[in-house]
Amino acid sequence: MSKGVKVAAIGGVFAVMVGGAGYGAYNIMSALNGGGATGAAGPAPARSGPPSAEEVEETTAKFFAAWEKGQAAQAAAYTNNDAAAERVLTSYGKEAHITGVKITPGRTSGATVPFSVKAKVSYGGKSKALDYRTELTVVRGLTTGKALVDWQPTVIHPELKRDDTLVTGEAASPPIEAVDRNGTVLTKEKYPSLGLVLDTLREKYGDEAGGEPGIELSIRHADESPDTSLLTLAKGRAGKLETTLSASVQAAAEKAVKQYAQSSVVALKPSTGEVLAVANHRDDAWNAAFEGKVAPGSTMKIITAAMLIDNGVTSMNGPAPCPPTAMWQSQTFKNLTGLEPDESANATLANGFMRSCNTAFIKLVDEDPLTDASLTAEAEERFGLGRGDWKTGITSFDGSVPAATGPDRAANAIGQGQVQMNPLNMASVTATAITGEFRQPYLVSPELDGRQLATAEGLRASTAAQLKQMMRMTATRAPGTAVRAMSGIPGDIGAKTGSAEVDGKATSDSWFTGFRDDVAAAAMSQQGGHGGDAAGPIVAAVLRASG
Repeated sequence: MSKGVKVAAIGGVFAVMVGGAGYGAYNIMSALNGGGATGAAGPAPARSGPPSAEEVEETTAKFFAAWEKGQAAQAAAYTNNDAAAERVLTSYGKEAHITGVKITPGRTSGATVPFSVKAKVSYGGKSKALDYRTELTVVRGLTTGKALVDWQPTVIHPELKRDDTLVTGEAASPPIEAVDRNGTVLTKEKYPSLGLVLDTLREKYGDEAGGEPGIELSIRHADESPDTSLLTLAKGRAGKLETTLSASVQAAAEKAVKQYAQSSVVALKPSTGEVLAVANHRDDAWNAAFEGKVAPGSTMKIITAAMLIDNGVTSMNGPAPCPPTAMWQSQTFKNLTGLEPDESANATLANGFMRSCNTAFIKLVDEDPLTDASLTAEAEERFGLGRGDWKTGITSFDGSVPAATGPDRAANAIGQGQVQMNPLNMASVTATAITGEFRQPYLVSPELDGRQLATAEGLRASTAAQLKQMMRMTATRAPGTAVRAMSGIPGDIGAKTGSAEVDGKATSDSWFTGFRDDVAAAAMSQQGGHGGDAAGPIVAAVLRASG
């Protein structure tokens, strides 16, 4: 044999191994051990672990290059969801009419690459520059092991959501110039929390306001919510739309909710039902202040107290003992930690209301003539809740207080169980409580479109007087749970706090509703805690601004 060649016997089979030729040796050994079908070497093992810096750079460069050339299918092939990516990238060029794309990567952080996009939008002889920033992340493909762009709609535009598309053409609705009750123009830029509200008002009232549509680049949402305008190529003529909002109260509401995570607030005018402010500070962009469906905690005791009074069970100064616990059909209910019980003869409904004693209310909801449906009837007939007939001018939920048996009957009475509310509902509850009349909240006058506002019986004068006095005491006298939050607010004031337990959360949601003269406001915050911890300061800030 020639120099450098060795003969090896492996399992009775002779193989030639060329010294120093590692790749040839690998091929032979792989074949002898049943190695793969891809050539002599078999398939290369899929890579694993986070993409390297080189892979991140290479993948993004290929993705950007294909995107810039308008090659939707090719760009999508560099993502981990090519079907979804191709749909959006195709609409980017065909439906949105975006061309001349230039992408500039920023400084990479690990596998995340921020970048800026400059392009041109052209339609109907009109063109305009488009400029925005977004980012992508490179991940390892689960089956291929390739470095791929992790597909999210936000890769293409930061405001895109799943199944949304970009479109350019005549706007679906004419633009509006929304103004507050004093004629001040309301814009998304100045009042960011009104963004979704203004989009909805435009979709619903653009035609009634008398405007003419322009040409715009918009996001068409898969959930059928109003289009989001991104760029105006040709201005339409805006129609003027009067709202009930107050720019000064709205500004205070916007500032207040930003102090607490996942918070919402509504303020309205009890004597008319006009909404003065609506603000949200949330990770998920939706109008939780109007559309939320969550337990309101002890703010519900306003309605429960009204039920007890209206049905002759007790009165503001009537007996309502506050024991440490209360048993209801095998379930034990407790008070907030730190609340001292009061089982004396001096324990009244007003005292239980001020201190937010759960057991005082639960002990009374079994009294004659109350039934499983009594709280539901009170909410629907007196407070106008839960009938699905509010017409505020935009999408809203008008609460739910279903008749309940078993432990939920007691839980409903303290704002847990099956009760669902939002800040709009609780601001309305306060308005009804202090005036005795239910006036359906609204954001746009019904005269604009002839819609019929919901009506309800309202409260007896004596019931309303007692509720208002108990709320005053809760905000102004020790041991009222709202005293700290309402401190220093001038005028005729009152409030009620609430803490709502949520499954899976270590802390309760914070709820608070209050009034100052002819303004009622309610807030909730998922930042958690007692009612006065987060929701209380929000409501207080809004009420101070209402003066």
